[in-house]
Amino acid sequence: MIRIRNLWKSYNGLDVLSGLDLDAYKGEILVILGRSGVGKSVLLRHIIGIEKPDKGFIDIDGVRISGLKNRKLLKAVRNMGMLFQGSALFDSMTIEENTAFYLHQHGDPHTKKPFASDEISDLVNTALKKVGLEGTQKKMPSDLSGGMRKRAALARLLVYRPSILLYDEPTTGLDPVTAHQISELIVQTQNELKGTSIVVTHDIASALTIADRLALHRSGKIAYIAKPDEFIQINDPIINFMRDALTHCLRKEIS
Repeated sequence: MIRIRNLWKSYNGLDVLSGLDLDAYKGEILVILGRSGVGKSVLLRHIIGIEKPDKGFIDIDGVRISGLKNRKLLKAVRNMGMLFQGSALFDSMTIEENTAFYLHQHGDPHTKKPFASDEISDLVNTALKKVGLEGTQKKMPSDLSGGMRKRAALARLLVYRPSILLYDEPTTGLDPVTAHQISELIVQTQNELKGTSIVVTHDIASALTIADRLALHRSGKIAYIAKPDEFIQINDPIINFMRDALTHCLRKEIS
């Protein structure tokens, strides 16, 4: 379980997180919606320990990671993974090398022992097959489309099976078909790993497809959180806009 209380973060005097409270439960996909630039990605970076709050705390399975540094922090977040908005693949590495990077650096996250080369190869091939990228092992990131790079980044998470997965705008910049494929992969990954997934997006169609619960991030806080059928009925200007935009898109598809 992820427990966040009274989280504050400011940059150059501008509050981005303003006393934010949030719980994310094991076994769920929690989707956080909100306008661009309101701090959703900042929240993810705090959860994985890349950034430190000015005030407040984050507990992961009872461990207060917001107060940890160096090796203690690395140990606490070892079983977490993040899909960054731009995929964050290493340009100078092949897809195979990108996918195997964690395994080479950290070994088996459960036994803490290094993998043999043939074990790594098998794990990489299995992960790439799951995301539909078999045969791309020797390709470079620049050889892949945007959607394929997203899937390669997802394979890099799948290969070491983290229990907490964070997704930063996973469908941004993708065509509707590819975005739907990524959404399906997020659900499949969650069903397989049975951990906790937090997805940050402003894509309401994807959110409704994958979420167990939806949250609205506004003014540095979580304004609402509810199951999808309850969330979409909340009378709020931003949610009303999302609902109207979704209805318009559906009408265009039908016509």
